[in-house]
Amino acid sequence: MKVRPLHDRLVVRRIEEKETARGGIIIPDTAKEKPQEGEVLAVGNGKILDNGTKVALDVKVGDKILFGKYSGTDIRLDGEYVLILREDEVLATLAESSSHGTSRRFISATQ
Repeated sequence: MKVRPLHDRLVVRRIEEKETARGGIIIPDTAKEKPQEGEVLAVGNGKILDNGTKVALDVKVGDKILFGKYSGTDIRLDGEYVLILREDEVLATLAESSSHGTSRRFISATQ
């Protein structure tokens, strides 16, 4: 994919949740909500403030993020649906626990 977002925008691939529920019931696509977790594929150069200074982005390519349910714009690039959103629409970044590999923990502002 050859796309470079402008300014403080990000290109994000949604991370799909598991197909089955705890009881083994398969949930149809029409009943699923869009995932609010994604992986950053590309980032812009940074936000330009009113005084002309450029502020670098906090997120980088490869970060796992959480974003709002109705954030950004869905587009199709190279046959894949991705989301373009501004950095201020990102709610949090996810850090993976190194001891279990697949479990995630949230980083709170109070730690």
